[in-house]
Amino acid sequence: MENHISLELSHQVGNSRNSEGSFITLKDGRILFAWSRYRGASWADEARADIAVRTSSDGGVTWTAEDRIIIRDEGDQNVMSTALLRLQDGRIALFYLRKNSDIDCCPRMILSSDEGETWSDSALCAAFPGYFCLLNDQAVQLRSGRIILPVSCHTDISAGGALVPGGSSIVCFLSDDAGRSWRASQSRWAPDRCGDPGVAEPGIVERGDGNLYCYARTKLGRQWESISRDQGETWAPPQPSRFRSPAAPMNIKRIPQTGDLLVVWNDLTPRWGIPKRKLVKGWIKDSSWGRTPLVAAISRDEGRSWRHARAIETDPGRGFCYIAIHFTEDAVLLAYCCGGGEQSGVLQDLCIRRVEREWFYE
Repeated sequence: MENHISLELSHQVGNSRNSEGSFITLKDGRILFAWSRYRGASWADEARADIAVRTSSDGGVTWTAEDRIIIRDEGDQNVMSTALLRLQDGRIALFYLRKNSDIDCCPRMILSSDEGETWSDSALCAAFPGYFCLLNDQAVQLRSGRIILPVSCHTDISAGGALVPGGSSIVCFLSDDAGRSWRASQSRWAPDRCGDPGVAEPGIVERGDGNLYCYARTKLGRQWESISRDQGETWAPPQPSRFRSPAAPMNIKRIPQTGDLLVVWNDLTPRWGIPKRKLVKGWIKDSSWGRTPLVAAISRDEGRSWRHARAIETDPGRGFCYIAIHFTEDAVLLAYCCGGGEQSGVLQDLCIRRVEREWFYE
């Protein structure tokens, strides 16, 4: 059964990091993949980066050989964390973060009406200023047409009224007019724990009953979760989820052909044969950052239970994270960071893996 890496985007001189991508299928059948392509010698989150794309004409089996830059030299620091979304009006939206400083990092959007050949000027998607983390591959348009960007907020207001780094909570930016205007959800959430729970990089999936399920990484050894019953306006008090994980993001997508949910995350349960490692504030101090193994599971009941858990990657020296999920007719494309060991940092290298859909059900 097919399960192989179809594209490796490894760091090299002048291209210090490749990370945090997203897919979309074009109307002619090609698949477009967009990711953060860092340049220069540094691969720090604040280092210079552009948004690059490649395409596949055979369902992700092979990819074009050259990087095409579609956003270059933007932001005082960089641009990163792509999320592609086909809008209900047929246009393609690309969401990303423009990073200017440690108190100014906001989601923005560009639009394409010609299947990614050209793009509009960028528009701000944040309802108020701050430092926000938008997870790659996490922009959702509900059946109602509302667009939701789940983000984590990492700034506070000081006693003097100035914006300062601090805190962490989950908030959603909402648009009911195809991205022309944005507002914040009425409530935000964070784990009720002493100290900094490190809640960050949320994702959202719309359930069959219309409720929204939101999940986010924490420093508490698990993903935490919350439910919205009013399309993201308000959120129930959060609780720890069943997904044990380090401080690393998770991704859940609905499989179009079956209607089931597919989850991919770093599972900390001991069933995968990786020696037990100690978490320190959500992190494991080794070359993998604790972001191994990379595991998938299937839910046939809207997330109430999960079955068919399978390990995708188990190398104890490397880390696998920032997963993008995309579906072809018969396969699933997974893009994720795959660095680590002695050759690179976890976030420096990126790969695309093509897996036959039935593999996830074995």
